[in-house]
Amino acid sequence: MVARAVNAIVYLLAFISLFGLRTAAMAFNNVADADIDALNPRTRLRPVVAGIVSEGEALALVIGGLIVFYASAYAICYQALFYATPLAILALSYPFAKRVHYLPHIHLGLVLGFSVFGGWVAGVCSKSCLVTLGYLLLHAPWAIILGVTLWVAGFDIIYSIMDYDADKRIGVKSIPVLLGPRGAARLALVLEALAAILWSIGGYQALGLPALLSSVAAGAVATLAALYANMNENLIPQAFKTNLVVGFIALAGYIVAVVK
Repeated sequence: MVARAVNAIVYLLAFISLFGLRTAAMAFNNVADADIDALNPRTRLRPVVAGIVSEGEALALVIGGLIVFYASAYAICYQALFYATPLAILALSYPFAKRVHYLPHIHLGLVLGFSVFGGWVAGVCSKSCLVTLGYLLLHAPWAIILGVTLWVAGFDIIYSIMDYDADKRIGVKSIPVLLGPRGAARLALVLEALAAILWSIGGYQALGLPALLSSVAAGAVATLAALYANMNENLIPQAFKTNLVVGFIALAGYIVAVVK
């Protein structure tokens, strides 16, 4: 009973920590991308561009989110702070990726993928702060981490197809700009299919049958959403929105495996 209570606290702190980082990253993205967002009809009504939120207020959100992120990580275990900073840098540097190379989708995928690694660190370090980096790297659930990376990259490519014309005009770099909408949609389908395979392997290795079943279901939904995007460009908005439930589907099996 005590062990379950401790685990519940660690899970809650990990959730709060990543919520803080997500808040900081999204607020910073609004500030860093304000010039680009103003030129894109789909994004010109975002809070900072539209003047609903001032740049100062958005930066205050960034600072507040980072404080929550680091404080929660420290509450889990002081060693988690060492791994928090690379993840924060990765998340906050994302807005600049599209200005430098054609793979910003992979950059975003790595942010979410290494958030899974952060959860792994939280769970292990909450039990012992003497765990070495070598142990963490050797035993981390890499199939799940890579699967999340490819899944996020895939649906972000689908999302970016909607901005193809604006991105070409503005000079933003992306896979759709590099390969064209059709080529990008095909690549997204491949990435989602690979993610489904990796999730299935990683879920079973980590927590057995419940995680395997939910991983298969989540991977199937993500792959079908990418297939929709390939069938008809008019389905792309719906294909992207479908991915909003994918994480919750996968999570269900993990929760069952942990609490049973």
